Amino acid sequence: QVQVMESGGGLVEAGGSLRLSCTVSGLNFGDYAMGWFRQAPGKEREGVSCITWTGSRTYYGASVKGRFTISRDNANNTLHLQMNSLKPEDTAMYYCGNSRESLCGNWHAGDFGNWGQGTQVTVSS
Repeated sequence: QVQVMESGGGLVEAGGSLRLSCTVSGLNFGDYAMGWFRQAPGKEREGVSCITWTGSRTYYGASVKGRFTISRDNANNTLHLQMNSLKPEDTAMYYCGNSRESLCGNWHAGDFGNWGQGTQVTVSS
């Protein structure tokens, strides 16, 4: 049984930073691309970032590029998202999930699974 746990969210002022973590068990973590997605109330889940199975390639949504950095530690089955220069529009529940593939492809949310409970990020203005 795959278990996914996101952590690291919280309340932060605009311009601040947070580091999210996602720990996965029950899965050959290193075989799959991993992604961070977020969902604000009343909105669809959107892709934030994706990283390939080796970590050699990373992808970012236009709204976070240059501010967020995704990384992974395959030895410890952990995914991270360093978020800097946070903005109020970054407020959302953040989720991590694994792709069915080792590469990110178009990294649509529908191609990912094994979502955790999420971690709430709230950025005040």
